[in-house]
Amino acid sequence: MNLETASLRQLRAALDAGETTAEALARAFLDRIAASDLNAFIDVRPELTLAQAREADARLARGERGPLLGIPVAHKDIFVTRGWRSTAGSRMLADYVSPFDAAVVERLAAAGAVCLGKTNCDEFAMGGANENSWFGPVRNPWDRNAIAGGSSGGAAAAVAAGLAPLATGTDTGGSVRQPAAMCGVTGIKPTYGRVSRYGMIAFASSLDQGGAMARSAEDCAALLTAMAGFDPRDSTSVEEAAEDFSRNLDRPLDGLRIGVPREFMGEGLADDVRAAVERGLDTLRGLGAAIVEVSLPKTELAIPAYYVIAPAEASSNLSRFDGVRYGHRAAQYADLNDMYRRTRAEGFGAEVKRRVLIGTYVLSHGYYDAYYLQAQKLRRLIADDFRAAFGSVDLIAGPVSPTVAWNLGERTDDPVRNYLADVYTLPASLAGLPGLSMPAGFGEQGRPVGLQLVGSWFDEARLLNVAHRFQQATDWHLKVPA
Repeated sequence: MNLETASLRQLRAALDAGETTAEALARAFLDRIAASDLNAFIDVRPELTLAQAREADARLARGERGPLLGIPVAHKDIFVTRGWRSTAGSRMLADYVSPFDAAVVERLAAAGAVCLGKTNCDEFAMGGANENSWFGPVRNPWDRNAIAGGSSGGAAAAVAAGLAPLATGTDTGGSVRQPAAMCGVTGIKPTYGRVSRYGMIAFASSLDQGGAMARSAEDCAALLTAMAGFDPRDSTSVEEAAEDFSRNLDRPLDGLRIGVPREFMGEGLADDVRAAVERGLDTLRGLGAAIVEVSLPKTELAIPAYYVIAPAEASSNLSRFDGVRYGHRAAQYADLNDMYRRTRAEGFGAEVKRRVLIGTYVLSHGYYDAYYLQAQKLRRLIADDFRAAFGSVDLIAGPVSPTVAWNLGERTDDPVRNYLADVYTLPASLAGLPGLSMPAGFGEQGRPVGLQLVGSWFDEARLLNVAHRFQQATDWHLKVPA
């Protein structure tokens, strides 16, 4: 079996037929991780992985069956995981080992999935290039000189390079969809509240959402089905009935109406990305969907709204990292205030400090109404734009990022240029909508391009259906890096 392209269905069949074992699969992926130069993983502990694999083999021997039983999965290092380090890509938590599992980790372990390790990410999930990790940048498997995308770049690179068949990620402003697009894999961010945030190291609590990454929509559907569900430990968890997101994968697209926002296809979109997206839309048209133009007039306001709301919430969430309770503490200090100052100066990287300062400023006395409150009002207007659009179309399609992956270090000194790369993913995040990125071709220098689908609230099954039908008609998701 070729592990670079093996689907969940193929791995499942091999395990159930006794052609391989969970331990053999885990060993094969661990060997690939050890030989990789992508820096996609922060923590790998073969002894723990193999112990979980042997437990899965024992369950299989007892006749138990399940979609993920014995299947290797990599976890983004933003989900706390008992036994593995849980660092959020930060020096602040570089040696932290959680005493408990995040809800997502719990659910996948209960389903029999085998944890391969913790994947690299931007520090506290802040970044669009996976260059802000204390553990170094992740390299794109299609071109080692390119970024992998952020902040779930380690997860996306791991799936693209065949280091893991499935991976968890988190999406605050596009951090599942953007790296999935740039690494040529499939990634879905569900509706806010679908996946429990319990045990997810917080960045911006009203935006953070766990998501699934895999080579295909079919595999993402199986992973998301196991991850999602109400959790009373998370006050933002939505009491929706459990769903099988694989149930509609083969439904025909005849009569489906797909809206393409004119604001997504205008100035600033690179020619190579535009060409790939238009070819993708033609494919959907050929499958029976009607492609119509719609408008999301507040699109350009999504970036300023997001970069007020997210830093404001980050400044509050990260106040707990002060050197007192857990994590890094400065070795030398004069008094209590000096200890706080030195600990946070040493523990946080430049991007985290920048966002904490912005957040503290916009929440400060006299500025709350001028910035934070106005940004929240914009957020409602952006959601209203989508609500109006879904009155005439079933879902929305467009690019994921204005360009293909850029070179490592190219935008390190230009954070605003980095922020602008999120223009097509932020609106859905602010509205709490589900979004999916699927491979749709290649642009300059052979770097992947993603096609984004955005659905109405709790319409993940339709997104996965459209993506699966698209992948039945194309082979972009089957391409592997050299």
